[in-house]
Amino acid sequence: MTTDKTANQRGAARLAAVQALYQMDIAGTALADVLAEYEVYRLGKEIDGETYLKADPHWFRAIVTGVVRDQKALDPMIAGSISEGWTLSRLDSTLRAILRAGVFEIVERKDVPTAVIVTEYVEIAVAFFEGEEAKLVHAVLDRIARRERGQPNEA
Repeated sequence: MTTDKTANQRGAARLAAVQALYQMDIAGTALADVLAEYEVYRLGKEIDGETYLKADPHWFRAIVTGVVRDQKALDPMIAGSISEGWTLSRLDSTLRAILRAGVFEIVERKDVPTAVIVTEYVEIAVAFFEGEEAKLVHAVLDRIARRERGQPNEA
């Protein structure tokens, strides 16, 4: 059973994981370097007057390392679930990071309800984008959850 505190720390870990994956994609930061940077300097810390949310460091690390480890399997799943005529490389880097993290959790974390995963990553998309991106995140994660888990999304 998760408490609200645990759930909030997992949500913060998801957000931090998306940011770390984005940083790795854009700046080419190595996995070990980005994990160390977030775990030592960002998670729950104040930087330039902004306080990062306290995040579950194990959840953060599991998502980031899992996405990096499984990216060759995750990307084709995502590419096969986005609209025809679109490729993964055409998507915004932040959107790719959100989708990779969400799909990783759907595939690997069967202990987490689909609705929780989809809702959390849609909320992250809403925080970063003002357009249709949140709907895309919802549609892609829902399609993949139906295939991978054989169940409809309740989100």
